[in-house]
Amino acid sequence: MSFVRMKGETLRRFAYTQIRMGVDTPIVVYAAQEAQAVEACRAAYTRISELEQQMSDYRVDSELNLLCRDAVGRWRRVSRELFYVLWRAHRLAQQTDGAFDPTVGALVRLWREARRTGQLPDPQTLQAARARSGYRLMELCLRRRAVRLKVEGMQLDLGGIAKGYACDHALRVLRRYGITRALIQMGGDIAAGDPPPDAPAWRIALAEGGETTLARGALSTSGSTEQFVEIGGARYAHIIDPRTGLGLTRLILARVRARDGITADSLATAAAVLGKSGIQRLQRLYKGAQIEVWEQAS
Repeated sequence: MSFVRMKGETLRRFAYTQIRMGVDTPIVVYAAQEAQAVEACRAAYTRISELEQQMSDYRVDSELNLLCRDAVGRWRRVSRELFYVLWRAHRLAQQTDGAFDPTVGALVRLWREARRTGQLPDPQTLQAARARSGYRLMELCLRRRAVRLKVEGMQLDLGGIAKGYACDHALRVLRRYGITRALIQMGGDIAAGDPPPDAPAWRIALAEGGETTLARGALSTSGSTEQFVEIGGARYAHIIDPRTGLGLTRLILARVRARDGITADSLATAAAVLGKSGIQRLQRLYKGAQIEVWEQAS
């Protein structure tokens, strides 16, 4: 544990880790007292759990899954948080012509099964899943805060945006407890508040080696370098290209810096699908974001 004296007050560094949304979720904070750090981080983890209950496609009784069952052909009002994330996801789907798409849950489930069994889905099954996917099959009504799905059997998936959003909310909770110097990570998504009192920024270790720095913003990494399965001599990533229904087969890594986690997370997912040559439009639309893509030449 480190101690830093600042303006007559000694700040101590505290670090905690719990599993949330299926990944290790470390939180690092600087606080004057351990009791303050424990209370604040416990509240932050509770908030993440609440969002997971709203947005998880794994939990049978999540708000997202209940929506998938109840909103076919009829409007269903949803919570403010879920509607906002769906709205952001749908807007990015429009901006990327479907390269990012929150309605690909049926395809994602096929690829989870493919990773488990080592076998590709048969063409008929893949085509049926594609017929139940497509952002144009989901309608949103801002005035009513409601969602309507056009096709039976649709499955929404917020895996490319919800973790970043949860990081944002965790930082907000910590601030309510008087903690502004904080860092939270969920898988490839990191959100940072004020830097440590003895440094201009947080130092972040990169998975591929080396490090970078971050303060008062978010950093998200997405790509095909870690989670993948090899089938028939081809390498399929866990990231689905909604336009083909297949996992990415090229080696690619996308990294995005943005003002908040929901932006960084979703843009990193979109950039991994679009590739280096396809991110110019994102750069124009999200001028405050820094988008970098590395990919293996085909």
